[in-house]
Amino acid sequence: MAKGDETGPGADDEGSELDSTLERTVREGEQRLNRTWPGLIATGLVAGIDVGFGVFAFFLVKDGTGSDLLAALAFGIGFIALTLGNSELFTEDFLVPIAAFAAGRTSPIKVARLWGVTLVTNLMGGWLIMALMMSGSPNLRHTAVEAGSHYQNLGLGWRSFSAAILGGAVLTLMTWMERSTPSVPAKLVAAVSVAFVLAAAPLHHVVVDSQVLFAGLQSGAPFGYLDWLALAAWYTLGNMVGGILLVTGLRLTQLGHTRVDEVGESRQAADDRNATEEQSVDEGTTE
Repeated sequence: MAKGDETGPGADDEGSELDSTLERTVREGEQRLNRTWPGLIATGLVAGIDVGFGVFAFFLVKDGTGSDLLAALAFGIGFIALTLGNSELFTEDFLVPIAAFAAGRTSPIKVARLWGVTLVTNLMGGWLIMALMMSGSPNLRHTAVEAGSHYQNLGLGWRSFSAAILGGAVLTLMTWMERSTPSVPAKLVAAVSVAFVLAAAPLHHVVVDSQVLFAGLQSGAPFGYLDWLALAAWYTLGNMVGGILLVTGLRLTQLGHTRVDEVGESRQAADDRNATEEQSVDEGTTE
């Protein structure tokens, strides 16, 4: 086979793997977008709480050792909970629902509903768990104030925005890696690795950093909720640029619109077959 020939078995295997990944991604996107309101709200709240345990572990190790790298390793606990518990962060809802939209399986309104509810409930769950943790472990308040003040001192600018772009990109990359394999150990490796990079760099993620800021606010930090709101809006914008443009757009371009359309058509054909079968069963029952 010539060096530039991509029609051999290796190319077929790669195409098959990409098709399987895309199929899983689109199917999950449909499921997320069609959740009931109670299901959507509960999933977002749980995700905020899951990440909160990672932030709590970060504070514990940071307070006990003074090491940012060890604390970053401990932070992975929250992402393990996210992966095994099937909850989802705001930035995890970029690749998956957009893939479903690109395949013609949903509407922009449903995507906006998913993003808005997930972000708000992630933050609500995070605020609640941080309030409980700061009340139950007052010895960590100094660490929380110190960590929160770092973000406040950094402020709004290109440095913080670029870190938010990278934060959104790395979380969306984690989503792609987890959809690329059915192996739970492989998913956990992806989750822990991304969590370490996010916390050790540190990169900015609107939900994670908001929890750190909430902990500081609940511990007497020298900044207020308006300061948090400005930072949260800045990080949200950066996360969306990184997650949607830098990762999701490139991944879908890699797949090609023909492959995406084919997956959408196959999903629609399956829905049509199911609807026909259900109608036949109903008619048989009526007779």
